[in-house]
Amino acid sequence: MSDSAARDWLRPLPGHPGTWYVSPAAAQRHLGVDIGSLPRSLRVLAENLLRNCVDPAATIRHLRALAAGEENSSIPFHPGRILLQDASGLPVLADLAVLRERVAAEGLPVEWVATRKRMDLVVDHAVELDAAGSAAARRTNEDREYERHARRFRFLRWCENRIPGLRVVPPGVGICHQLNLEVLADVVHVERDGERNIAAFDTMVGTDSHSTMINALGVVGWGVGGIEATAAALGQPLFVRVPPVVGVRVTGRMRPGVVATDVALRLAAMLREHGVVEKIVEFHGPGLASLSVADRATIANMAPEYGATMAFFPPDTRTLEYLRATGRPADLVADYLRAQGLLSEAGEPEETIRFAETCELDLTRIPRTMAGPIRPHQAVSPTEVAENTRTTTPGRPGGRVVIAAITSCTNTANPSALVTAGLLARRAREHGLRVPDWVKTSFTPGSRSAADILAASGLQDDLDALGFQVAGFGCGTCMGNSGPLKDGVSASLAETGERGVAVLSGNRNFPGRIHPDVADSYLASPALVVAAAFAGNIGTNLDTDALGHTPDGKAVRLSDLWPKQEEIDEIVREFGTDALRRAATNALTTRRWRELSCPDGPEYEWEDEAGSIRRPPFADEPFTSPAVSGDIHGAAALLVLGDDVTTDHISPVARITRDSAAGRWLSERGVAATDFGSFSSRRLNHEVMLRGGFANPRLENLLVPGRTGGWTRGLSPTTGERPPEPVPVHEAAADFARAGVPAVVVAGHRYGAGSARDWAAKVTRLLGVRAVVARGFERIHRTNLVAMGVLPVECPDLDPAELDAGDRLDLLGVATDSPTVEVVLRRRDRVVRRYRGRKRLDNDVEASWLRHGGVVGQLLARLRAAANTAVTDA
Repeated sequence: MSDSAARDWLRPLPGHPGTWYVSPAAAQRHLGVDIGSLPRSLRVLAENLLRNCVDPAATIRHLRALAAGEENSSIPFHPGRILLQDASGLPVLADLAVLRERVAAEGLPVEWVATRKRMDLVVDHAVELDAAGSAAARRTNEDREYERHARRFRFLRWCENRIPGLRVVPPGVGICHQLNLEVLADVVHVERDGERNIAAFDTMVGTDSHSTMINALGVVGWGVGGIEATAAALGQPLFVRVPPVVGVRVTGRMRPGVVATDVALRLAAMLREHGVVEKIVEFHGPGLASLSVADRATIANMAPEYGATMAFFPPDTRTLEYLRATGRPADLVADYLRAQGLLSEAGEPEETIRFAETCELDLTRIPRTMAGPIRPHQAVSPTEVAENTRTTTPGRPGGRVVIAAITSCTNTANPSALVTAGLLARRAREHGLRVPDWVKTSFTPGSRSAADILAASGLQDDLDALGFQVAGFGCGTCMGNSGPLKDGVSASLAETGERGVAVLSGNRNFPGRIHPDVADSYLASPALVVAAAFAGNIGTNLDTDALGHTPDGKAVRLSDLWPKQEEIDEIVREFGTDALRRAATNALTTRRWRELSCPDGPEYEWEDEAGSIRRPPFADEPFTSPAVSGDIHGAAALLVLGDDVTTDHISPVARITRDSAAGRWLSERGVAATDFGSFSSRRLNHEVMLRGGFANPRLENLLVPGRTGGWTRGLSPTTGERPPEPVPVHEAAADFARAGVPAVVVAGHRYGAGSARDWAAKVTRLLGVRAVVARGFERIHRTNLVAMGVLPVECPDLDPAELDAGDRLDLLGVATDSPTVEVVLRRRDRVVRRYRGRKRLDNDVEASWLRHGGVVGQLLARLRAAANTAVTDA
């Protein structure tokens, strides 16, 4: 912080001698800007601006833009730390390693690319449910995890020893977002700035879109792609457009029989309809007092499902209670928040806050809810699910529940939701209910505290008896690592054409995500997952129909099993606080992890071409040179896609099959099918990932109607025609390159929804795509595209269905300063239509990324310039 900024904006923190804090209120008086009426999330961003001030004039300019709500202006954000999970985090660490190699090869000081931020990587995406429904499941799955991912874990152990500020939380401890909530987040911390101790807000970014779960504690943070995370780790600010804040006023309280999951799913539907992409959602109002931190975490976790950048809950007395229960310095947090005027306390009148938009959420009107069958915002009642199943599959078998999974940090971080499921299981045992033998049941909690509550209360015994034994601590079924179905079930589904169904307490249910043999997936609370397991068929109305029968034939319905709220609250009070306190003192490592051997050399020994830890190419040419340097003429569409294409469609995480392009490539190199692994575990093999690009079996490409998966029309290098026979996408991309025809992707609304998966952008660049022309983009994927040097063009009027395979596109005005670009559609050398598009380069930094071929190219250019300046000065 500059001396002038410190003099004007620093104030002593009451009750903490020798500790100071940056006061936006003081800046408000000094600069004459209105910060006090901003939404609280923006006031945290204001503090971040002031505390990281180097150039006071620039900071004042940014602060004025923030205070005025100038949505076309961008401001720098300096996250205090970075949260990684293994699937997206390994590529970040590998990119850092090869960047260091590239810098050294150019004779530049390697200390210039040393990490400057705390990084926590949690291994949670690797556990697969090879075993479930038995006491041995957890040990079996962990053993297989260590065997299956031995080389990945070896690399992580090397990174622990070589990358400053990195902590790796090994397999079997929990899910990154739940551990962030329970252990990792400070809310407020004290940092050293020269001679001063400065208290500051905890801020973070995470390489998983559900990093927003931490907003439940009043921590500002959101999901980013791995490329942005790499830049942040090196100390670079992330530039974000001043976000509009949608104020959601919460009133009432949840009715008996309704849990936070129901609120989150209904809210996802409501806010998707309202439109909150690239906006912050901030909750306020009297109803917040009835929501525990765990309830808020369930709601905040699902912010990506409604498209918001954050789902921010201002800290209050509930927050302080949670911090005390988890052994964190609640008194420091309380004093700091009071000094900042950001602690909501009981009895205070509601603040007058300048929200850009407002919504109302009456908790008393939220019904019991599920979401599906293919989108998290498709909120429906159990009755509607049953009716839809009966009407969409008339005369054919359908609706059999083949997976019932209590999974995901979304819900397993919520003691009340878990206790409800446990009590329901206890009642079901008492009634003699049994789970049909075709249902695969599993429980993968997001932390040990979640398991401790159920174990200490005896409720885990009831879940165990029904097949919901703990199968591992990690994401499991939620991210598609559901493992094989019960014996014979997959064959039965294939033989009958039946639509298998999954019911899970997760946060996503995109087509093909949960299991390749599952057509429909419904999100639900843990208790409804247990109920669906008994029913065995989603055509059963979980609200009103019999879930099963007692041994003497009496029908048992959900109303017979659902526990009273008082009973739930009593168990949570008795066992919840102790479980959280134990979690806070548990070591975030294991002996098994510490005993793993790893190399100790300064550079990693990368594997051969079929290995899972290959040297990534993204710090090398041509990926550090511009892919787009001016207008694009005569481009052809590599793919033409509709609405709601997710990053799962673009870069799937599923297991690699024998008959896939990636599977054939691995087989040709002597890799046994049992060792193919998944695309998630092969992210450090760019040849495998190239062949997985756009290869989700549920992807529909309008160029090849009637054919799903990774297929498109090729291009003749001699005639320029598009033969009608489908070819794999990566082969068509090679055709384009040989013919010298620029490749683009054309898509509909909400392109790139879902995960923060930077590989969706990396594979786009690997395929040679210069630009993506879409009717609308989701926030993280749009940023990732630019970070990889691919131009996103928003063109709302271009309907993908209007394109023919032989059409060509010109993108004109790309190199100008104007955000407008003209998209010209040509058919047989005749102009068919002209569209007005917009280059989605949201600030000068992103424009610089594109000019240099992406973030890494820009960083290398800056380092070279700094080296030249140093030589000149010498």
